[in-house]
Amino acid sequence: MSTTERGRLAESAAAGYLVERGFRVLARNWRTRWHEVDIVADNETSLHFIEVKYRQNHRYGSGFDYISRDKLERLRRAALNWCQIHRYEGDYQIDAVSVSGDEPFVIKLLENVSQY
Repeated sequence: MSTTERGRLAESAAAGYLVERGFRVLARNWRTRWHEVDIVADNETSLHFIEVKYRQNHRYGSGFDYISRDKLERLRRAALNWCQIHRYEGDYQIDAVSVSGDEPFVIKLLENVSQY
Protein backbone atom coordinates (compact mmCIF):
# COMPACT_ATOMS: atom_id res chain seq x y z
CA MET A 1 0.00 0.00 0.00
CA SER A 2 1.39 3.43 -0.94
CA THR A 3 1.79 6.22 1.60
CA THR A 4 -0.94 8.17 -0.22
CA GLU A 5 -3.35 5.25 0.10
CA ARG A 6 -2.43 4.78 3.76
CA GLY A 7 -3.00 8.50 4.36
CA ARG A 8 -6.43 8.37 2.74
CA LEU A 9 -7.32 5.33 4.81
CA ALA A 10 -6.22 7.13 7.99
CA GLU A 11 -8.32 10.20 7.06
CA SER A 12 -11.34 7.97 6.44
CA ALA A 13 -10.81 6.33 9.84
CA ALA A 14 -10.54 9.78 11.46
CA ALA A 15 -13.77 10.91 9.78
CA GLY A 16 -15.55 7.78 11.02
CA TYR A 17 -14.18 8.36 14.52
CA LEU A 18 -15.56 11.90 14.50
CA VAL A 19 -18.98 10.79 13.26
CA GLU A 20 -19.14 8.22 16.07
CA ARG A 21 -18.58 11.09 18.52
CA GLY A 22 -21.44 13.20 17.20
CA PHE A 23 -19.71 15.26 14.54
CA ARG A 24 -21.19 15.87 11.12
CA VAL A 25 -18.53 15.92 8.40
CA LEU A 26 -19.16 18.86 6.07
CA ALA A 27 -16.08 18.51 3.85
CA ARG A 28 -13.00 16.36 3.42
CA ASN A 29 -9.81 17.64 1.83
CA TRP A 30 -11.24 21.10 1.33
CA ARG A 31 -8.84 23.05 -0.85
CA THR A 32 -8.31 26.39 -2.45
CA ARG A 33 -5.33 27.64 -4.35
CA TRP A 34 -3.72 28.64 -1.04
CA HIS A 35 -5.27 26.44 1.66
CA GLU A 36 -6.09 22.85 2.55
CA VAL A 37 -8.06 21.42 5.47
CA ASP A 38 -8.32 17.66 5.98
CA ILE A 39 -11.78 17.67 7.58
CA VAL A 40 -14.37 20.38 8.20
CA ALA A 41 -17.02 19.19 10.64
CA ASP A 42 -19.55 20.53 13.07
CA ASN A 43 -21.26 19.38 16.22
CA GLU A 44 -23.80 20.90 18.57
CA THR A 45 -21.42 23.60 19.79
CA SER A 46 -19.33 24.85 16.87
CA LEU A 47 -17.54 24.33 13.60
CA HIS A 48 -14.26 22.37 13.64
CA PHE A 49 -11.33 22.52 11.22
CA ILE A 50 -9.44 19.28 11.71
CA GLU A 51 -5.88 18.35 10.76
CA VAL A 52 -5.28 14.60 10.50
CA LYS A 53 -1.77 13.24 11.09
CA TYR A 54 -0.89 9.60 10.54
CA ARG A 55 2.17 7.85 11.93
CA GLN A 56 2.95 4.17 11.60
CA ASN A 57 4.42 4.15 15.11
CA HIS A 58 5.44 6.60 17.83
CA ARG A 59 9.18 6.05 17.45
CA TYR A 60 9.61 9.73 16.47
CA GLY A 61 6.54 11.09 18.26
CA SER A 62 2.80 11.05 17.74
CA GLY A 63 1.02 12.77 14.91
CA PHE A 64 0.41 15.74 17.20
CA ASP A 65 4.17 16.30 17.41
CA TYR A 66 4.23 16.98 13.67
CA ILE A 67 1.94 20.00 13.76
CA SER A 68 4.31 22.93 13.60
CA ARG A 69 3.69 26.57 14.43
CA ASP A 70 3.71 27.28 10.68
CA LYS A 71 1.11 24.57 10.06
CA LEU A 72 -1.12 26.05 12.78
CA GLU A 73 -0.86 29.46 11.14
CA ARG A 74 -1.79 27.97 7.76
CA LEU A 75 -4.78 26.22 9.40
CA ARG A 76 -5.89 29.51 10.99
CA ARG A 77 -5.77 31.26 7.61
CA ALA A 78 -7.60 28.36 5.95
CA ALA A 79 -10.34 28.48 8.61
CA LEU A 80 -10.79 32.22 8.11
CA ASN A 81 -10.92 31.71 4.35
CA TRP A 82 -13.52 28.93 4.65
CA CYS A 83 -15.66 31.14 6.89
CA GLN A 84 -15.45 34.02 4.40
CA ILE A 85 -16.30 31.85 1.40
CA HIS A 86 -19.24 30.20 3.19
CA ARG A 87 -20.34 33.41 4.98
CA TYR A 88 -20.08 31.63 8.30
CA GLU A 89 -19.99 33.94 11.32
CA GLY A 90 -20.31 31.47 14.22
CA ASP A 91 -17.81 29.92 16.58
CA TYR A 92 -15.11 27.62 15.28
CA GLN A 93 -11.97 25.91 16.47
CA ILE A 94 -8.99 24.07 15.07
CA ASP A 95 -8.54 20.46 16.20
CA ALA A 96 -6.16 17.64 15.37
CA VAL A 97 -6.61 13.91 15.06
CA SER A 98 -3.67 11.56 15.46
CA VAL A 99 -3.99 8.20 13.71
CA SER A 100 -1.35 5.56 14.33
CA GLY A 101 -0.56 1.92 13.72
CA ASP A 102 -2.26 -0.44 11.33
CA GLU A 103 -5.92 -1.33 11.21
CA PRO A 104 -7.48 -1.18 13.67
CA PHE A 105 -5.94 2.27 14.08
CA VAL A 106 -5.34 4.04 17.36
CA ILE A 107 -7.13 7.38 17.00
CA LYS A 108 -6.95 10.36 19.36
CA LEU A 109 -8.60 13.76 19.14
CA LEU A 110 -6.93 16.90 20.49
CA GLU A 111 -9.36 19.79 20.54
CA ASN A 112 -8.51 23.45 20.12
CA VAL A 113 -4.89 22.97 19.11
CA SER A 114 -4.58 26.64 18.23
CA GLN A 115 -4.31 27.31 21.98
CA TYR A 116 -1.06 25.33 22.25
